[in-house]
Amino acid sequence: MCLPVGGLLATLAVVVGTAVAFAPSPRITWEHREVQLMQFHQPGIFNYSALLLSEDKDTLYVGAREAVFALNALNISQKQHEAYWRASEDKKAKCAEKGKSKQTECLNYIRVLQPLSATALYVCGTNAFQPTCDHLDLTSFQFLGRNEDGKGRCPFDPAQSYTSVMVDGELYSGTSYNFLGSEPIISRNSSHSPLRTEYAIPWLNEPSFVFSDVIRESTDGAEGEDDRVYFFFTEVSVEYEFIFKLMIPRVARVCKAEPFWAWYLIYHLLTRERPLLPRTSLGFQGDLGGLRTLQKKWTSFLKARLICSRPESNLIFNVLQDIFVLRSPDLKEPVFYGVFTPQLNNMGLSAVCAYNLSTAEAVFSRGKYMQSATVEQSHTKWVSYNGAVPTPRPGACINREARAANFSSSLNLPDKTLQFVKDHPLMDDSVTPIDNRPKLVISDVNYTQIVVDRTQALDGAVYDVMFIGTDRGALHKAVNLKSSVHIIEETQLFPDLKPVQTLLLSSKKGRKFVYAGSSSGVVQAPLAFCGELHTCVDCVLARDPYCAWSPATAACVALPETDGPRRDLIQEMSGDTSVCPASSPLPLPSPGSSSLSCLGPDSSSSPRSPWPAVGSGPDSHPRVTLLPPFLSDQAQHVHALGTFHLFCQATGPADVRFVWEKNGHELEMCVPVQTHALPNGRTHVLSWLRDAISESADYRCSALSSAGNSTSGVRVSVLRPEATHQKWTRELTAWRAVAGEHDRMMQSWRKAWESCNQDNF
Repeated sequence: MCLPVGGLLATLAVVVGTAVAFAPSPRITWEHREVQLMQFHQPGIFNYSALLLSEDKDTLYVGAREAVFALNALNISQKQHEAYWRASEDKKAKCAEKGKSKQTECLNYIRVLQPLSATALYVCGTNAFQPTCDHLDLTSFQFLGRNEDGKGRCPFDPAQSYTSVMVDGELYSGTSYNFLGSEPIISRNSSHSPLRTEYAIPWLNEPSFVFSDVIRESTDGAEGEDDRVYFFFTEVSVEYEFIFKLMIPRVARVCKAEPFWAWYLIYHLLTRERPLLPRTSLGFQGDLGGLRTLQKKWTSFLKARLICSRPESNLIFNVLQDIFVLRSPDLKEPVFYGVFTPQLNNMGLSAVCAYNLSTAEAVFSRGKYMQSATVEQSHTKWVSYNGAVPTPRPGACINREARAANFSSSLNLPDKTLQFVKDHPLMDDSVTPIDNRPKLVISDVNYTQIVVDRTQALDGAVYDVMFIGTDRGALHKAVNLKSSVHIIEETQLFPDLKPVQTLLLSSKKGRKFVYAGSSSGVVQAPLAFCGELHTCVDCVLARDPYCAWSPATAACVALPETDGPRRDLIQEMSGDTSVCPASSPLPLPSPGSSSLSCLGPDSSSSPRSPWPAVGSGPDSHPRVTLLPPFLSDQAQHVHALGTFHLFCQATGPADVRFVWEKNGHELEMCVPVQTHALPNGRTHVLSWLRDAISESADYRCSALSSAGNSTSGVRVSVLRPEATHQKWTRELTAWRAVAGEHDRMMQSWRKAWESCNQDNF
């Protein structure tokens, strides 16, 4: 639940402050030492920021500071090969003379790690502010000493943004072209037709590059277009001009050059006809730059704004952090998953938005363009273009229709089309997310990286599972359910809390892992920790599509990746625990069979059920289990001295009791506690706390008993008065929603017990 706030600058569309109460939180948090994680760190080596996976060879290649490693992808703690590439003393000295740090900046940070062939990698490094590229032979695992100029392929400064993708042996990259980082560039490094963006603010305005990838045109595509390469970045707005720089997330598209013989063969196979041979039949077709206008520059470069917002809550996420392209045989088209944060992120907000490829393609192929305009006494600098558009369409990839008109490459395009795309690289239409809203919005977390896996649950439904890295070295796993998103767990990957700089997902069937890189090392994690969930209730409440409860083994197990029936397993993505087998069902006590008491400084013991424990044996003292919503799912942001409520509920033996703590000290106040007697001597306990604070505080609720303990905690932050206009009625509404959820859960339990009662009596 997200509460709308004031303080939004409507013109700027930037979040100044907000409160996200009852935002989704991880149901389970795994500390680094609690779960089995594989790790790799080479002493003296840092910045493990480039990862490349070869699933055929089961090898993970890692680019770090002045080194490249080959690791066993099934167990990255096993190093297979290493190669070092250090900046020379001469280069470091020259770098230091220019005012850079010889100990940190004037080193060789590996930034480009791309497959060149089956036996070689293409590697580029900052090389003491003199970017250089080389080939790494995978047989000998040694650099070949090519020492190619890396300008335009790799950044000068290790702190500068960059992205690259190798497409059919050609490197497409987005980075800075000069020492100062003032000349951004998107380029194709090619022996036959190198291209780059125009050095002009309307094309690129202080971009922060995030991601790039190739989108292949399907062989049965109706248009017969070239392959496209997509670039994602955040840049300073050119549409508006304010006192401060407004950031805008962008997606840009360029068209790939194709060898003519490849297009000729595909055309002939599809049509059984021989096309008219154009003037470029002996070379390449596609985007080769202009003949007179835009020489050696992109003629297909277009960019559009990415929208990620929740308008009803005044939440605008305008800084793009990462992109992942989800491809799957059961998807009609690729889906782009993006991680965003607000520009003025004083509340630690993050969001995930997803976009269909067709939505972006529609903007580029049919959307309106923008044009530069001067509007007096207005912040607006670019407006919608409503004039005539030249033919062929500016920025369009060469398709079957263009080839039929003898436009086989951009060299054949008229100057009118080229001049138009040079002056109008920005689209007026925006790329909107699926369902026109974020998949996930969360507070108090800064997301940095994302990968997404698509998996089938026991009920046959297919779920997109998001693995999202944070700036504190943690990994969130979230799943899109029918009406909401559920954060299954948080795993602390890096105990030193270093930000997750890169994420990689292996998609090999039966061998799926997530790999994470940071400044301190690399961590390998399985997609699920099913074996750590020790009861059927825990396994079902996890709502993890990878896990199911096995009654035969009394264990939570990983769901087999098979298409056959798996009726011997239990999984319920709604979290309905009534599907779990009852150990010894007994009639449900009549309504009102409960007690209400008060915990306070004078309490000598815990509140007791008025009924004696029934039954005997090992089930008469079950373990203590906290029930959702947990404290972390409840109020996290409140007004100073504003009243708020927290509550805890648990099941356990008859002696279960609660202890409330505030800032590490047991509360000396009356805290109501209600108990319900359950079958077989178990007890359901509910306790609620009403408090008001002037400064942020940590709260802990511990369920204690002879069978064990369980604790839940939350930090309640006090909002600054100017940060939000939240009203007490919203808090009351949220509290009612939580109380309603509790009532629904109790009804579900009652229904399940009545069913058991009918079956057994």
